[in-house]
Order: sequence, then C-alpha cells, then structure tokens
Amino acid sequence: MSAEAHPPATLEGWFALHQVVRLIPGTGAASRDVSRALSVGVAEIGDRAAAGWSAVAALTTAPGDFLLAHFRASFDELAAVRAELSEAEAFAGVEEVFSMVSVAEAGLYHITAELARAAAARGGTVGDAAYLAELESRREAERSSEHVQRRLFPQLPPDMPYVCFYPMSKRRDPGQNWYELTLDERSRLMRSHGETGRKYAGRIQQVITGGIGFSEWEWGVTLFAKDPLDFKKLVTDMRFDEVSAKYAEFGPFFVGKLYGLATA
Repeated sequence: MSAEAHPPATLEGWFALHQVVRLIPGTGAASRDVSRALSVGVAEIGDRAAAGWSAVAALTTAPGDFLLAHFRASFDELAAVRAELSEAEAFAGVEEVFSMVSVAEAGLYHITAELARAAAARGGTVGDAAYLAELESRREAERSSEHVQRRLFPQLPPDMPYVCFYPMSKRRDPGQNWYELTLDERSRLMRSHGETGRKYAGRIQQVITGGIGFSEWEWGVTLFAKDPLDFKKLVTDMRFDEVSAKYAEFGPFFVGKLYGLATA
C-alpha cells in the first residue's frame, strides 16, 4: 500500500440506521394517527435498548413523510430494530422509501498523515510494527477524549428539535478522484472543512456516520438545530470549501422536526 494514498485510521462507535418512510397511498391512513403510532412504537423500542436511542421526525421535505433514526451498540441490534418495526402495528400505514446503515465515525486524517511522515523519515513504512504501536497509542488517546466520545456516542440534544439528514460520497471521477489524493492533501482539506463546521458550534450538532461497506453512500450526515435556517447556512458555507466543491457528491436531503424520542 502506498504511503501517500493509504486510508486514514478511524474510530467507530454506535451503529446507525436511518429510515425514511411515507404514508401508503390509498390506505386512508391519517398522518396524525400514523405519526402518533410511530412515535409510540419507536419510543417503546428505544426504551428497551441497553445503549443508544431512537427518534422520529415529521418531514417537511419530500419524498418521505417521516424520518426514523436509530443508534445502537451493535450491528445485530440494528437488525433487530428493523425486524421489530416491520412487524409493529405502527408500520402498518407506511412504507420505506430510503434507508441507510452506517456507524458513528471519527476520521483520524491528521494523525495518520503525521505517522506516515514519521515512518518515512525513519526509513520505515506505513503498517510496520513501530507505526502500528504508535497508531494504537494515539487512537486510544483520541478515543478517551470527551470530544471524540460525543462524536462516537452522540446524544439527542434536548433543545434542538429540527433535524436534517443526508447521505454523501466522495467523487472518483478522472481529475477529481478523492482516493487518488495523498493523505497529506486529504488531511489538509478535511481540516479546513472542519473549521467551517466549528463556526456553527452551539447552533448545530453534527453526527457523522460511515457507510462504506454497509450502504451505497459512503457517509451519512445528521444535523440538529434550533433554527432550520442554520442548515441552509452551514451547507452553503461547506459547499464553498474545496473538499466539497471538488470532491463531494450529495444525496437527498431529509429535513423535519423531531416529535418523539427515547433515550436509553
């Protein structure tokens, strides 16, 4: 593996399932009744979780009517959530139009790039014993930080009722292939991207989940806010970052307001 093009190390936390559902046409199901049933059903499932949470949002944007988000400690628990919901009375009046499985993720671009440079300087290679030992030490230090813990095991903010979820991937087009960039360049771009997001601290809470190997899309972004206009402002600012302007592919945006939630 090239020392320049190797992937960044990552830390993972809770697994995530995002489901977008809509009222089944022709069933005569009333939105108010279905939303109440979904809220109760999802809350009951969330109450039984040993760790994590589930929440429901009434969507304002198409193509769905409701967004369901579930965070759990294991992949198997997500499978159990999907299976239970499919049999629940709350799901009788809706059908799923989009879903994504992913896992809460913290990318260690800067640390991985730094260790790769150090390996080259001492005449070693990425992945050798010295590299792996230092990487494990740095990973554990990162994992123990309060900031990273919040990213890996995100909690629902009590005062941010608006939610926006969208999937995204990085481009692999000729001349715009994210995966052909050196790790140093990707680290620089992601650092700049993160600085844009930090301008919205206190106004938006962001959860990044990795979907590579699980879903068609490579990442999921879940945003919570007090004011939905902040979604527009943040996403606009970020699209002018080089990393988004050149390398980002965005999926549909699902925006609404939370009305039912359960925390473990």
